[in-house]
Amino acid sequence: MAIAAEASINPRHAPDGTLHVELLGRWNLRTTRERTAELLRQLAQVNASGAHWDLSRLDDLDFAGATLLWRTWARQLPPELVVRPDDERIFKQLAALPPEGPSRRLLIDWASPLLILGKAIQSFVTHALGMVELLGQIALWSVRLIRSPAEVPLKEISAAVFHSGAQALPITALVGFLIGIVLSYLSAAQLRDLGAGFLIVNLLGVTILRELGPLLAAILNAGRSGSAMTAEIGVMRVTEELEAMDVLGISAAQRLVLPRVLGQMIALPLVVLWTDVLAVIGGMLGAKLQLGIACGTFIHRLPQVVPLASLWFGVFKGAVFGALIALIGCYFGLRVRPDTEGLATGTTQSVVTALTVVLLADALLAILYAHIGMSS
Repeated sequence: MAIAAEASINPRHAPDGTLHVELLGRWNLRTTRERTAELLRQLAQVNASGAHWDLSRLDDLDFAGATLLWRTWARQLPPELVVRPDDERIFKQLAALPPEGPSRRLLIDWASPLLILGKAIQSFVTHALGMVELLGQIALWSVRLIRSPAEVPLKEISAAVFHSGAQALPITALVGFLIGIVLSYLSAAQLRDLGAGFLIVNLLGVTILRELGPLLAAILNAGRSGSAMTAEIGVMRVTEELEAMDVLGISAAQRLVLPRVLGQMIALPLVVLWTDVLAVIGGMLGAKLQLGIACGTFIHRLPQVVPLASLWFGVFKGAVFGALIALIGCYFGLRVRPDTEGLATGTTQSVVTALTVVLLADALLAILYAHIGMSS
């Protein structure tokens, strides 16, 4: 009878009814890794009490195959075992390994949520400290540039303004206009039922100028410009351009981060104004179609019911959001691992973090400055 090349199990019953299990072929990592579940199932079926195991005709046995048998035998050799001396040494080494007790496994399962929470807190603290350090470098370079205006990177700042501002105008105009129409249509039905249709100007003015305009512009900017900043700087990490800058003594905070932060602080407030205008136009159109409010009446009433402070507060929030988005985008770009997977992961983390921070900052500013621009 030829010895099978693949791992196989040959169970047979002796005349006295005793089960004899003979293993044939090669029981090694190459032949068992694709059939682990199948072999474990077959071994469990033949592992009857008092079975006689014969491993003397095996072609090959390594730790991978021996571990499958060891698990089937519940970490102890069966009483009637025929095994070659070399293979017996493998089982002795497996027997010398410390067992994984149920108490340790239970402790790991119980502590898993705490470990996940601890890792999350550690990651948050690490990123927070890294961003504070980067912000400190930007502040130091800003002071230096104030003292030496000739060193201000005007070309880099203007490029950041162009990419974050001018190129974002079409998409922000479309989103702002549609949001204005939707908000107007949803509000008009409720106000009409209450007999207070004229209050739609108050509602749209405060909502758009104070909250929706800055928030929409920031969300679009985080997904568009924030991810682009991370990808651009991340590619420089992959191509080792950042290392070359360090060798030449060029500060990444000065040449890469600071221009983008300043460009965002200039561009995003302008984008916020642009979004406000288009959203108000969309709301005005919806008010005319739904409530019959003339456009002239809407425009005349808007500055009367919405203080100018609400508009400037929204513009101020745009500058804050722009600085945060640029800081986060550049930070994750500088920390990208030098491979394609690291670049994708860094970009995703940048966008998610920027959106989260923008929403938190918006809520904080709304609470701290709730009294600004709310009086008619």
